[in-house]
Formats: sequence, C-alpha cells, structure tokens
Amino acid sequence: MLAEQRRTLILEILAQKGSVSVRELFRRLRVSRETIRRDITRLATENRLRKAHGGALSADSVEPAFAERMTVNIEGKRAIGRLASRLVPDGASLIIDSGTTTLCLAEALKPRRGLTVYTNDIHVAGRLAGRNGNRVLLLGGELQGNEGAAMGRDATAMLANYFADFSFVGAGALTSHPWLMDYSREAAELRARMLAQASTPVLLADHTKFNRVAPVRVVNLDKAAYVITDAEPREVMAEALLSSLAAEVRVAAGKGV
Repeated sequence: MLAEQRRTLILEILAQKGSVSVRELFRRLRVSRETIRRDITRLATENRLRKAHGGALSADSVEPAFAERMTVNIEGKRAIGRLASRLVPDGASLIIDSGTTTLCLAEALKPRRGLTVYTNDIHVAGRLAGRNGNRVLLLGGELQGNEGAAMGRDATAMLANYFADFSFVGAGALTSHPWLMDYSREAAELRARMLAQASTPVLLADHTKFNRVAPVRVVNLDKAAYVITDAEPREVMAEALLSSLAAEVRVAAGKGV
C-alpha cells in the first residue's frame, strides 16, 4: 500500500471513529509501527489530525457534550452503576467523579444511608445531598460550561485534603496498553488524584470507551481495585487488563464487544 493510500485510510478511520490507536492501525494496515507513527506525524504536521499518546484523534476531536453522552449506551451505563453500587455499604465515604456513568451510579446509590460524598459534579451532588443523612462536599474549581462539573487546580487541591473508602472514576478513553486517557489536563489530573485518594479505587468504563485514545494520559490506573464495565472485553483489551493491572474486572452485562 502506498504512503498516500495509508494516510487516506487513517483519515477515513478517524472520520468514522474519532480516534484510533497505533495498535489498531498496525493490525489493519500491516506495516510497521514506526511507519504508522511517521504517517501520524506527517498528517499532524499538515493539521489533518491530532497526535495522542498511542494513536491519533480527528482534527476536531473533543469529548462529546454531557447531554449527548447521556444518549450513548445509557442502559449499559445504568447497569454499571447498579453493579458498582453493590460495593458500597451504608455509612461509607465516597469520591465520585463527574460524568454520565458516575451519574448513573449516583442514581443507584439513592437508597444508601449516611454516605459521605466528595464530588466535583453538581448533578451527582444533587442526587445524593439531603437524602438519608448523607453529607455531600462539592469540590471547588472552575465550572465547565454545560458539563456541570468543576475542574482545575482548585478542585484537585481541595480533594487532596480528603481520603475515602471508595473512589469511582469515569473513563474518557481506555487504550489497549492499557492507559486511561482524558481530553484535558485538568480532568486527567483530577481523576488521577481520585484514584490515589481512596482505599478502594474503582474505574467505571462502558464498552464504548475501549480501544480509544484521548490527548492526555491519566496516571494511577494501576491503583484501581476494580474495573466495572458493561461487556466482556475482547482479546487485546482483555489481555492487557489481566496482565497489566491488579484490578478485578467485573461485567454488568453479558454481551461481548
């Protein structure tokens, strides 16, 4: 395959999926990883895509808006929320990340009593504050547009003052390294802190986040005690999770992806 044909195919994949990993391109194009990286660098120089750790993003790739994400695989996210809620006893302290899957967790936690909740998400806070003797502490920081979530150094610094029984962290993207990734440095730093500030950190990732890349890597994924998803990870992803993480993978639904 000629170089221009390869690069055209890379752009076509990005137009369909929004992101692609070097590993996936290696399987599809059957050329060396070094050749793929050179193609990505060339296309990035021409402003036809954006480079990311382990892959590439479409040139206009950003995380979809909150309202849009609420329409994507919502039943899978609710199943994840219900399964994750079973870890939490009455009286527990929790760090809950912002996002659609963690909002589904908050819904599932409504029957719990006496929770102490630290969250940067006003939707999550609204679901759990004033119920059953719960205490809810809203992390400070800059409110992110229509996300309803606070981000930035203030939120991360405030969280450093607390330690919880559980933290529930969402996923912007999960590559097959496996790397947890996000769309901004502020979100990545806050999620990394959340993974470090609990006795039992839990990653919530529905299957649409598998084998995707985003611009910024989130550290501390190795601290996760559980990865809860809605579908059995396939092949490379399953192998990566088993070999690279000590986390137990729990599946809320039985379909394969």
